[in-house]
Amino acid sequence: MNWTTLLLDQLTFHWDHQVRPGLADLTDDEYHWEPVPGMWGIRPRAEARGAMAAGGGELVADFEFPEPTPVPLTTIAWRLGHVIVGIFGMRNAAHFGGPPMDYETVVWPGTAAEALAMLDAVYAGWIAGVAAMDDARLAEPVGEAEGDFAEYPYAALVLHIHREAIHHLAEVALLRDLYRAQH
Repeated sequence: MNWTTLLLDQLTFHWDHQVRPGLADLTDDEYHWEPVPGMWGIRPRAEARGAMAAGGGELVADFEFPEPTPVPLTTIAWRLGHVIVGIFGMRNAAHFGGPPMDYETVVWPGTAAEALAMLDAVYAGWIAGVAAMDDARLAEPVGEAEGDFAEYPYAALVLHIHREAIHHLAEVALLRDLYRAQH
């Protein structure tokens, strides 16, 4: 049994058969669409919503900590940004030698095409990093770069990241379905 292959198959099947084909024709209008008032998104700094809007360029991601109750719904742009930075990008930097990435310094993509290019790049970095892990590395503790996961083996982190990616990318698919139904 090859654990690396099994772990990769969990995400790559979803990516290859649902996620990436389903995003191929994402438009800028869908990317920024706000079906309800008060949504968090990726927007110009002067239009930021939330006390902690984050980003290193002209655009910021709306955010607050602690989060308000209820937490605002988020746009496709915000959700893809979370997958790009918080799920793949920061982990690539912390564990696989990827470029530094965090919410405060990232230059957010303003268009769907830019977001998909960033998503493809961080996904490829994650997949390459996991593919390079053997059973011994998968059993090693993650370490302090992951806080709550410090004592867990890398295999647990990989499963967690895959669950998060599948979860958030399914939300993006649902928003696309709602957009198509209304337009």
